[in-house]
Amino acid sequence: MAGAPEGVDPNVPNVARMYDYFLDGKDNFAADRAAAEQILQKFPHTKEGARANRDFLRRAVRHLVDSGVRQIVDLGAGLPTQGNTHEIAPEARVVYVDYDSVVCVHGRALLARKENVDFLQADVREPEALLGKLGGLVDFDQPVAFLMLALLHFVSDDDAYDLVAKLRAASVPGSYLVISHAVDPTPDETPRALEIYKKSTAALNLRTREQIERFFEGYELAEPGLTFPARWRPDQEMMLGDHITFGYVGVARKL
Repeated sequence: MAGAPEGVDPNVPNVARMYDYFLDGKDNFAADRAAAEQILQKFPHTKEGARANRDFLRRAVRHLVDSGVRQIVDLGAGLPTQGNTHEIAPEARVVYVDYDSVVCVHGRALLARKENVDFLQADVREPEALLGKLGGLVDFDQPVAFLMLALLHFVSDDDAYDLVAKLRAASVPGSYLVISHAVDPTPDETPRALEIYKKSTAALNLRTREQIERFFEGYELAEPGLTFPARWRPDQEMMLGDHITFGYVGVARKL
């Protein structure tokens, strides 16, 4: 990445840029790469997990489109990378949301000439304000899908469950919720990883499988339910390796 935009401290690791590094992207600074390498020392399969999460996104969005969904809100969208939601679902209205000004600048530059796509700067920890901004971009009288991939484990318990509850209340039956969420793969090493993220732009909040299931209250999980990323409706050529999982994923329809 070239010089830092005004107002951006390149010396503070940014979780979106760290994720970009895990995906072999180029939009990251030395501090991001150093922090990401520390994570890789503790969790060597993090890069594979990030790619599995990205592959899950593609399959989940295809499922949404096949189910008739034509409005998708990608929360915590992160830096633009190949295989973005709008590329998978060109027939859908897509709104990317992130609170990071750098992410939004990159996103808007990428999408400057795209129709039916917007990039919105908003904080998911303020759901009322988020819904207010989305009101002019999304028709809440029609089904809408909310994507939260690798997002909720960067949000505290109270804020995370409140966010999902308010989005559920604002959407009509037939709307969808898509989540991927990290769990605690190596309890002995996790405290060190948490310390690394505490020094970045967002702390890590790992949850158990049961705690992740709570997010889907009021929804019906699509088969195969809450499972590993590589095991959610894999493509034929995919290898079902649990070693590339960082947590659980699920796609669910509001009842």
